[in-house]
Amino acid sequence: MKNKLQINEDKKQSNKYKKLYAGIVFDLIGMISYIIPVYAESIDLIWAPISGILLMKMYKGTTGKVAGVIGFIEEILPFIDILPTFTLTWFYTYVYKK
Repeated sequence: MKNKLQINEDKKQSNKYKKLYAGIVFDLIGMISYIIPVYAESIDLIWAPISGILLMKMYKGTTGKVAGVIGFIEEILPFIDILPTFTLTWFYTYVYKK
């Protein structure tokens, strides 16, 4: 039978990969503007604040705040919204930072 510490670790691992999958989906949503070029800037104007807020909610503390600002700027500026900000933040948090 698993103890409480082991159950907490399992939940953290599960949450970690849920963030990765959600981040990939959010990055794909951010890249939709390349599929619909006529409405690209309109879509980016709507998506930029949403992506910034999502990043701040997904990643707490300084990492979330910095990622949120970077995500907003990356989406609002033309031609750089190809960067997968959510996925890069996940790698920074769970791979590089550890």
